[in-house]
Amino acid sequence: MQPPLPLGTVLQNRYRVIKLLGQGGFGRTYLAEDQGRFDEQCAIKEFVPRQGEDHFSSKATELFQREAAILYQIQHPQIPQFRATFEIEQRLFLVQDYVDGTTYRDLLNERRPQGISFSESEVREFLRQMLPLLAHIHAKGIIHRDISPDNVMLRNSDRLPVLIDFGVVKEVVTRIQLTETTVPATTVGKVGYAPSEQMQSGRAYPNSDLYALAVTAVVLLTGREPQDLFDDVNLTWHWQRYANVSPDLAQVINKALSYRPGDRFQSVSEMAQALGGAPLGPIATSPAAFPATPVPPSSQMRTMAVGRPYQPTTGVAPGARPTHAAPPPMVAEDSSVWENPWAVAAMGVGLAVVAGIGGWGVVNALNQSEPNTTPPSPTLTLEPETTSPTPDPSPTPTTPAEPVEYSQQLNLRGGESTEVEGSLRANETVNYRFQGQQGQTLRAQLAGEGVLLTVLAPNGNPVDGQASRVLGWTGPLEFTGEYVVQLKPVEGLTQSNYALTVALEDPAPEPEEPTPGPPESPPESAPSISEQQVSIPQGEESLLVSNRVGSGRIQRYVINIQEGQTLTVNVEDASGPVLFAINQPSGTLIPDAERIRFWQGKVPLGGAYAIDVSAPRDAEFTLRLGVRN
Repeated sequence: MQPPLPLGTVLQNRYRVIKLLGQGGFGRTYLAEDQGRFDEQCAIKEFVPRQGEDHFSSKATELFQREAAILYQIQHPQIPQFRATFEIEQRLFLVQDYVDGTTYRDLLNERRPQGISFSESEVREFLRQMLPLLAHIHAKGIIHRDISPDNVMLRNSDRLPVLIDFGVVKEVVTRIQLTETTVPATTVGKVGYAPSEQMQSGRAYPNSDLYALAVTAVVLLTGREPQDLFDDVNLTWHWQRYANVSPDLAQVINKALSYRPGDRFQSVSEMAQALGGAPLGPIATSPAAFPATPVPPSSQMRTMAVGRPYQPTTGVAPGARPTHAAPPPMVAEDSSVWENPWAVAAMGVGLAVVAGIGGWGVVNALNQSEPNTTPPSPTLTLEPETTSPTPDPSPTPTTPAEPVEYSQQLNLRGGESTEVEGSLRANETVNYRFQGQQGQTLRAQLAGEGVLLTVLAPNGNPVDGQASRVLGWTGPLEFTGEYVVQLKPVEGLTQSNYALTVALEDPAPEPEEPTPGPPESPPESAPSISEQQVSIPQGEESLLVSNRVGSGRIQRYVINIQEGQTLTVNVEDASGPVLFAINQPSGTLIPDAERIRFWQGKVPLGGAYAIDVSAPRDAEFTLRLGVRN
């Protein structure tokens, strides 16, 4: 194995190594300064070949860079941005943002000497803040594979959890190391945190990440390691004896910890819904869900609708007078009714009719029941016309999915913009929150179909009548406080993808009163641009160009690139502070390709890209342009 890089080493003429942050089985992590971004700190990961090998093969390098390019597409405020990959002297490197914070492992270790761990409210908030970012990567088909307290950091700037160390890259490194070899595979994931299917077969699903997140939660709640909480004989968890939590949180965690993947939550949305208090499973509505009830005597007979508890029906109460008796014939006022034989006969007929109707109802109900060897199934019994009939049972409607609402904080300042991508289901809402100042101008724009935005002021209402359920909004902010860009899918769609751009612009400074002084010098004219069309020679992957630039002069190189190809631009040599910017075919700048000395990435669109090279004073330069599939 090659030794660690010496401190002060400069990689790619850009990244200067400051110190070694850590070392593990897959490689090393360095803290470095990005000289192409004004010495901004970044993290560089070096992946080390397996034991006994000195370097990766060319096929392995290609596979690694292709997989790392997928991670480059992740843009989420709680995930360090992957910036570049490169190979130097057959050593693979990956560059990403540096996170200034503390791992949850270190936070837990700080509490252990005091005999305390994380509270239920802290863990609930931790889960609510982690689920949206897992939904983001799962929507892109990426599974982290290595969630644990060691790989989640609490960022100092905004106190949000940040997910680091994607196991998918480690999985690729493992896979490419084993090309054309019979050495058994090393499965990515920490023992105790990764579920059995991942550790035994290497297969991972979205709910494999949810399992690891739940293990992380119980470790934070109990202060104990997984091996102390899991019974590997009976395959059960016994964490609740060490933590006193509410039943609903325990139910959510235990479902996510199910041994079988099919018994767990099948998506982040399901777990977020359960965490918010919604039921974890469907309510039983079949007849089997209710015990059969024997038929009472006729005077006490009850009816039962399928799937509902039985209720007494309205009928002739025991002992009540019949309501259908025939009126007696007219008799003399001084005569007794009982002395008139015709009256007695009429009353007898009336009683017989009423008794016959009641007996018919009882016999009809008994004839429709099953033989008395088995209890009757719940049925709907029709009563005679003297009672109000029980309505026909209707199928129990399917309960719509409970609404799920996510919140994410945007670290947005005046003069900055940010872009986030994601996917929303029919019952989901996402709120992007940021601090705005009175007088700033907000620009919020959606790309994609099926999602609409609403801009909410600090009072919770839309900022104006044009800022509700629209594709974009631009306007000044009237108050200072927390604003929300709320996204909801269009009604009727099951799932929609989106890309949201949010920008804040500070108000233009008020013009100062002119002060007497020497006459102003004439305004500087716009810089002159010298444009040159270039192309990569057939059979080559790069091209070197040289020229001179200076104050008021820009050298522009225009190159045609196909969608999905990888563009590399590098200032290899310069006699001064030479920088460049890359313009897309639409004329807009690539977000992270302005005033830099090195850039590499897949281009999102096909067409003519313009690389503008400039310097504040006269300088000569040599620029390398590379394009590959």
